Formats: sequence, structure tokens, C-alpha cells
Amino acid sequence: MGDRTVNDGPQVGSPRAGGKRKAEHDAENDRPVRRIRALDPGVVNKIAAGEIIVAPVHALKELIENAVDAGSTSLEILVKEGGLKLLQITDNGCGIQRDDLSLLCERHTTSKITTFEDLTSISTYGFRGEALASISHIAHLTVTTKTKDSSVAWRAHYLDGELAPPKPGQPAEPRAVAGRPGTQITVEDLFYNVPARRRAFRSPADEFNKIIDMVGRYAIHSKGVGFTCKKAGESSNSLAIQAQATVNDRIRQIYGSSVANELIDLHSSDDRWGFKADGLVTNANFNIKKTTLLLFINHRSVESSVIKKAIEQTYLSYLPKGGHPFVYLSLEIDPARVDVNVHPTKREVHFLNEDEIVEAICKDIETKLAAVDTSRTFMTQSLLPGAATPVKEPPQQANGDTPQAKAEIIGSARRPVQNPNSLIRTDTSERKITSMFGPVNGRNTSPSPSKAQQNKPLSVPENIDYATVDRDYVQCRLASVKSLRSEVRCSVHTELTEIISSHSFVGIVDENRRLAAIQGGTKLYLIDYGRACYEYLYQLGLTDFGNFGTILFKPPLNLRDLLRVGVEADKPAFLQLDKGGVEYAVEKVARNLIQFREMLQSYFSLEITPGGELKSIPLLVKGYTPPLAKLAVFLLRLGPKVNWAEEKACFDTFLKELAKFYVPEPLPAVPGGDGGQREEDIDPEVKARRQHVRWAVENIFFPAFKARLVATKSLMDGGVLEVADLKGLYRVFERC
Repeated sequence: MGDRTVNDGPQVGSPRAGGKRKAEHDAENDRPVRRIRALDPGVVNKIAAGEIIVAPVHALKELIENAVDAGSTSLEILVKEGGLKLLQITDNGCGIQRDDLSLLCERHTTSKITTFEDLTSISTYGFRGEALASISHIAHLTVTTKTKDSSVAWRAHYLDGELAPPKPGQPAEPRAVAGRPGTQITVEDLFYNVPARRRAFRSPADEFNKIIDMVGRYAIHSKGVGFTCKKAGESSNSLAIQAQATVNDRIRQIYGSSVANELIDLHSSDDRWGFKADGLVTNANFNIKKTTLLLFINHRSVESSVIKKAIEQTYLSYLPKGGHPFVYLSLEIDPARVDVNVHPTKREVHFLNEDEIVEAICKDIETKLAAVDTSRTFMTQSLLPGAATPVKEPPQQANGDTPQAKAEIIGSARRPVQNPNSLIRTDTSERKITSMFGPVNGRNTSPSPSKAQQNKPLSVPENIDYATVDRDYVQCRLASVKSLRSEVRCSVHTELTEIISSHSFVGIVDENRRLAAIQGGTKLYLIDYGRACYEYLYQLGLTDFGNFGTILFKPPLNLRDLLRVGVEADKPAFLQLDKGGVEYAVEKVARNLIQFREMLQSYFSLEITPGGELKSIPLLVKGYTPPLAKLAVFLLRLGPKVNWAEEKACFDTFLKELAKFYVPEPLPAVPGGDGGQREEDIDPEVKARRQHVRWAVENIFFPAFKARLVATKSLMDGGVLEVADLKGLYRVFERC
């Protein structure tokens, strides 16, 4: 048989068997250790090109931006096979100098910036010098250009970032040709050397639709620039916009009259945040299944999920369920506040104070929508109860039909049928629920209020004087504050937040128990507005940390006298300090507040002099004065209730005490109600305070809840109660 060796599989100790490797095995049989090497420049350039030019539409976007930067007033775009076979753009801009053509497609060659610091003031579309370089590495690129003072045009071919001969054997230098002023860039066989990327595209039709969408966006935004775009071989243009067309006309040509007829102008700005916004948004008469957002930041087409979601939330109260708006928004921000170099395709940018800017824009959109909504009128016909049905028929026309009958038939055919149990309240100016409450317990047996009560307004704004001070906005970078903000976000109750963000305010139900009614969809809720205000004011303290306004006291108040009043009003807080009587407690709290007075003034606008005089307290909400009757208790509680030893705990406890101070106080029951006092027994100051609180709750706090409140799980626990469901009530009535 001979000697044969049988391989029965991995042996014990073999690496494949999972055994322990020997040192000599590692040295003799293992592959050599891989060394770090620099990639070939050609590989590096192809990798960069794949990041910047993801699809034909991205190549076209870069070419459009370069053409507009060159001062063009006319752009002609030609596309073949979705841009994969041919992508050509011709403009009438300033052109390119012949001597610059050799550098045109080298990476990071640009006329826009010279130093890195220039990025903080960039005001052009392109700035990195990578677009043409990237295209030349994944396509055949031809550039034909003529400047104003040149007698001929120059044509150059590029491959892998360098000048290339048009045909083998010919020189690579640019050659003179006939041409008109401007530049024509031709991109052929895109991704010819990246077959995996080329096979990934679904169809040329899909890519062409993306190109038309991108051209349409820049056509709407680029005032004074004409655009044409068509497929190669077709005689008619797929898109044609005249240079003199207005923004409305451009939207009408691209998106249709159904959008253009329902547009309202939007203008918003705030020097504090360094922004200016202009645009056109659709009103409540128009809605589509998916939001169309044309967003430009410093004239660059970008995407922002934050802005898009905020705008959709704003429209929730005005559009039917499932409806979305059309929005064109041009946002100009101080270039020093914008980081434009955060995305390879420049699709996204980052900027400071994003939340504040988005909130200001959405607030202005809501104001515009509300103004349009209140001005809408409808022709209605009503039949009074008990009135006889008219028997006189209008004269008939020859065909037996009247124009009025025809209009009624057409109108009824087009009017959608709405189920009554799905109707929701949309006009917050309608009758409030409190006007339906009648007197009880025999205090006022008249069926309707007296004329004096009818003429008395239920809510009145406060007459407050404000002065503007020149103070720079402070960017909060404290880790402790950021951690507290994160904790709020982590405790969010998503469903309740959505209800509050789209609610309709119904009315204040009970000022003594601080209850208000709101409608969310087809449901009616009672909400403890005291707890809701506490949540909102605490979150507002975190958001505006270090940037509070001030409420000045002239003359200043004596801190120790206030603390003595607080001792009488809040015995539990006093007992935590009582080791030597009232004066001991007052002096302890006063010394503590004076010791931290610089921090209190810097972060919270609470100014206390070294001698113990209170000069100012924080201003959290404009148009609303906190209950100053609670000021003494607030100052006293800053002693035992605030943790002064640790930074995060100090800020947390202080803001909670500040929020408690600002929360509207419970007020006596309405005269004539259950347990209410008589009208003549209520102090005039309390009556005025009731009017001010009612106005602030309806016109300041609940609109702020709608825009900014993050409803937490603690608010859901006893703070909100569902009291009625329209659909459930209909089921009850159906059984009766």
C-alpha cells in the first residue's frame, strides 16, 4: 500500500481548530503585517469624486451654481439619458480666461476664497474648487469659454483633472474656436469608469425628473436669470423660464396655477439672531399629500428636516388631516454664523441659533395664515325655524333650468360630504365655553347677565412699559445647562406634545383651580394651566439661560424686609431655616443671596446690591407680570430650596423656584358661581388681576405652549384630563 498521510481535518493546536497558536507558528506561517501606505492620487480623486458627485443631478447643481456665480442671465441645459450620457449647460456669464484653463480642473483651485478664514464670509455658491475636478475624474469633460474682451472662444478637454487631447495624437492645449461670450460645459459618459455606481441608477427618466426638479428650484430663486431645459433630440423645452418673469410667474409655470393662486408673501427678520427670511407660502385653501419645501440658505439650495417639520407643525391647525403646504423660503443669515462646509454635496449647512430662527419664521407664518383665515367670507343661506317654505318659483328659462339651480347643483356635487362626528373646531375666535356657564345656587337668578356685566371685558392686557437695552446675546456653553435640556427632551410625552402643538384653545373653566379647556382633534381636554405654565416656564428658563430681561424696581426694595414678609407667608420654608428665630433666618438667606449676587445677575438678571437692596428680577414672559404678592416667598425659598453647592443642581432648583414664582396664582371664584364671592366683596385689584391673567393665559401662554412646550410625562400624570370625545358622544346619542 505504501506510506500515505491522511488529512483528517484540523489538528489540535492548529489555528483553524481554535487552538492556541505557537510563537514559531506566527513567525513562519502568518501573513506579513499590513503596512500603512499613501493611496495613489488617482484613487484619492475618484473617492472624492464619488462623495461630491453622487448622481447626475448633483453634477448639474454644481454647474448651475458656477454659472450663476459668473453673472449669467441665461442658462440652457441639455440632457441625454438622464444626464448619464450627456449633460450640457451653456451660460452667458463672464467666461474663463485662457491662461486659467490649465488650472480649471485641478482640485481646490478657486477664485472665491484665498484663506480658510474666508469661509466665514463666503457669499457665493462655489468655493472649494472641487466640482469640475471631481467631474473630470468620472466623466469626459469639455469646456468652451469666451470672455468679453477675447476675440475668440477657447475649447479645452479634461481627463482626471488635467488637460487632455480631444483625440489621440493631438495636442492637449486649449484651441481657438468660434463661440459666443460665456461658457459651455459638456459632461459625457458620467460614471463611465465607475460601473457599480452607473448600474445603481433606476432609469434615465427618474434621473431626468430629479434634474427638472433641481432646475425648477433654482429657476424660482434666481431672479433675473432665464432657464431652459430639454432632452437631447427633442424640439420643445421641458422647462422654459424667462429672465424677466416674477417669482409668482415662475412658480405658476413650474408648479401650476393651483399653487400660484393661493400664495401669500412671507417676510421675517430679527437683528438679534442675524437673519432675514423672504418667501411665498400657500394659505389654508391649498394642500397636497406631501410637503413641497424649496429652501435656500444664503441663496444655496439645501435641505433641513428641522425646518420642514416645524413648518408642517405650524400648518396642522389650518389644513385638513393629511394635507401639507407648498413653501418657498429664502433665508439669509449673517455668513459669520453659518458653516457651509459640512456636507460633500453642500446639501446641508449648520448655523447658530437654529431653534430661535425657526421659531420666529414659524410664528410669522402662523400670523399670516391667521390673518388670511379671518378675512375669508362665505355666502350661506339659512332657513329660520318656523318659517314657511317659499312656494313661489323663479321664472324658468327655455330649457327649464335657472342659472341659480345650475349653480346649486354644481356646488352640491363638488362639496365634499363631511361626517358630523369628525368636525373639529378651527376658529379660536368663536364663542368660548365660559360664556355658556350660568349662575348657580341662587346668587343670580336672572337668565342673562346684567348690562354692566355684559359690558365688562373678561380679559384685558396689561399696560406695561418696556425699554430696550443694547446687550449682546450670550451663547450658553455650560455642560450643566445642556444636560438639563437633554433631560427635558428625554422625558417628553410624544402624544401629549402633539396634542398641545395642534390644539385649539376653548376657554378658561376655573381660575381658582386653574383649569382651561382645549380641543385636540375631536376630543375635549381639561388642562391644569398652572402645571402647564410651570413646565413651560422651567423650559423657557433653560432655553433663554443667561439672556433674561429684567423687571426693574424704582426705588429698589429692601431685601431683608421682603424676607420678613416671606417668613410670615411661608411657615414651612421658615421652619427649615429656624435655628435662632426670624432674624436669624432672614439674615442667613440675605447673606447667601448677597454672596452669589454676581452669578445671579449674570445668569438670571436678579440684581442685588452689596447693601441688600433688590434692584431687579428676571423677565421671562413679555406682556405678563408675575404675581408680585409671591415675591417675598420666592426670595425666602431661594435659601432652603436651592442647592448652592453644586452647579447643575443649583441651576435646576433655582429655575424651578423661578417657574413657581411666575405661574399665575389661583384667583377667587367668579362672582355668582358655585362658592364664589359677591361682586362687591372682591377687591378691585383682584378684578383687574383676573382680567390680566385671563388675557395672558389665552393670548400668551397657550400660544407659547403650542409653539414651544415639550410636554413631559409628569404633566400627563394628572395635569391633563380627557372629558369628551365627539365620536363617542355620537355613539351615545345614536343609542338614545
